Amino acid sequence: MNNSVGNTARLLGAGLRALLVLTVICGVIYPLAVTGIAQAAFTDQANGSEIKDGSGQVVGSELIGQTYNLPKKNPDDPEEAAKPDLKWFQPRPSGGLGSNTVNQQYSLILSGATNKAADNEDLVKLVTDAKDAVVSDNTTATYKVRPQDVPADAVTSSSSGLDPNISPEYAAIQVHRVAEQNKLDVKQVEKLVKDNTEGRTLGFMGEPRVNVLELNIALKALTKS
Repeated sequence: MNNSVGNTARLLGAGLRALLVLTVICGVIYPLAVTGIAQAAFTDQANGSEIKDGSGQVVGSELIGQTYNLPKKNPDDPEEAAKPDLKWFQPRPSGGLGSNTVNQQYSLILSGATNKAADNEDLVKLVTDAKDAVVSDNTTATYKVRPQDVPADAVTSSSSGLDPNISPEYAAIQVHRVAEQNKLDVKQVEKLVKDNTEGRTLGFMGEPRVNVLELNIALKALTKS
């Protein structure tokens, strides 16, 4: 009996010691080491790839998109549809983005793809309505958007629903509208798009892209210059 109790006590003691040692190693030392290495070698990525505006205020992440909508007339009405603020470059459609302005942190609601088939009636309507809106919103007195010129990313969301980038083609379609809304020369806005266009990663991976938040920060700086 005494041997049995003693063995049990020794086993419990060994188990508790192992628990404490592993807790310190896995729960304290390892996380601190990984965090320290990340902060030393990958500071920007470890802190969320934050983007700051001209005043140094964090306004979002370069990895997560934002929307640029007008304030709702009735903020408490969930049925009121958000309307885009046409003085800003607009991102690709997504149900995963919250309502923001260029000066606010993004508000993440959810993320994910629609998982709807290409012939799904609801998806077809969403794409058709989005295309009509792109044509209507971006047609100005001196520039007409043709339906066949609307790129796919202007009417479809990414698989995550959080893509912060648009294609240079979609940005180019918006140039005349943004210039008109902000009383800028078209050439100035075209240069903004060009300056904020990133090429393929390592020269061959992915597609050229424009980060909408960075582009709108540059636009904001231009309109105040």
